[in-house]
Amino acid sequence: MSGAEWRSESAYHNVGKAEPADIAWEWLRRDREYQKAFRALLGSKRSGATDHFRRKWGLTFRS
Repeated sequence: MSGAEWRSESAYHNVGKAEPADIAWEWLRRDREYQKAFRALLGSKRSGATDHFRRKWGLTFRS
């Protein structure tokens, strides 16, 4: 996770250009349960996110 201070206005000078998906990602990546689930996924032998993981966290991936 980024070390940027989330309360610092200067850390988010481009927020006006953000799309809804950008805001959603910033929200999700700060969620402790998501962080825990992501670490568990990284620690598994899987080569990518499972369907369950994607559905639970509302993730879709562009190709």
